[in-house]
Amino acid sequence: MTARRPTVAVDVRALIGPRTGIGVHTEAILGELLRSHPFALLGLAHRPPEGVEELRSLGLRCEHQAAPLGVVWQQARLPRRLARGDVDLFWSPLLTLPWHCPVPSVVTVHDLTPVLFPRAHHWKTRWSVRPFLGRSMRRADRVVAVSAATAADLRRIYPGTAPVSVIPNGVGAEFAAAGPGRVEEIRRREGAPAGYVLYAGTLEPRKNVDGLLAAWRVVRDRMPDGPPLLVAGAWGWGDEALPDRLRAAAAFGVRTLGRVSQERLIALLQGASVFVYPSLYEGFGLPVLEAMACGAPVVTSDRSSLPEVVGDAGLLVDPTEPLAIAEALLELLRSPGRARALATRGMERSRAFTWRRAADSLAALFDELLESSGDTGPVR
Repeated sequence: MTARRPTVAVDVRALIGPRTGIGVHTEAILGELLRSHPFALLGLAHRPPEGVEELRSLGLRCEHQAAPLGVVWQQARLPRRLARGDVDLFWSPLLTLPWHCPVPSVVTVHDLTPVLFPRAHHWKTRWSVRPFLGRSMRRADRVVAVSAATAADLRRIYPGTAPVSVIPNGVGAEFAAAGPGRVEEIRRREGAPAGYVLYAGTLEPRKNVDGLLAAWRVVRDRMPDGPPLLVAGAWGWGDEALPDRLRAAAAFGVRTLGRVSQERLIALLQGASVFVYPSLYEGFGLPVLEAMACGAPVVTSDRSSLPEVVGDAGLLVDPTEPLAIAEALLELLRSPGRARALATRGMERSRAFTWRRAADSLAALFDELLESSGDTGPVR
């Protein structure tokens, strides 16, 4: 009999349009699963995914069942597709499952911002996620959390959650430190030959950009001739006045770059004297890991998942205290040796977070569920 590989269907809606953090996660995990594990992977969505030529070349099949909204597809059309009999397991990297899931299921939770910080999301996102979260956590066969902090939030907010496995995110090999000559070139190109402090992330209240701006005023008061603060990232949701405050902050050395390409983001991280990320809450904190991999010393928050990522390789501060943020920045700007030591430690620590390791752990969960459901793998 011809060997049959178990078919794992995957919700690939995060691969429609520009990649957000969940899109980066989905794409990276799928690539590693396709390279290293014997599953037949089937991507499903309400519209065709974009920019997945490499994944297709590795063997990803994609289908779409047209629907006006992703949540309508997930709840009405996806269950019928999964019930055809050719799918052995379903993985959702998008926090929720369909109300009825006819095959064993795994759901990945990146954070609980729709519940804890609802104003950080557009109404459409809140409507398409929050009503389904609790049931998804109880009905999944396995729940994956990207950090222990997120796992703890799940168990606290949703008693009766299915068994939870913590599988941290990884960082792509393209995020790597640059040599001294390249660093000098990047800084000259950014108009900051003596270096700069960098924030990179969505510009929204949860990321605490206002706290950073307040801290930066202290930094400039104490170091008037210090480096500029570069702020990179797309506009988020929930603070329409933030662009005006950022424009006003140009008077004390803040430059707003807007959304940048991944190529430029990597260069910005490589050239940064310090990377600062004073977020109030993170399910994982991928920007911090990417900065560490690129050799930037890090100042970030002492709460949620961020201490898990940083360990002792960065400075952890209370994000609600602008003075604490400012003092940490000043410490690294005034002590290049301390900054270099943290940068080295950060690069070493970042090597423990790989997409291959994340994919291997996820594949082990798939194998466990397939075996317990009676599909033990390839059939001869």
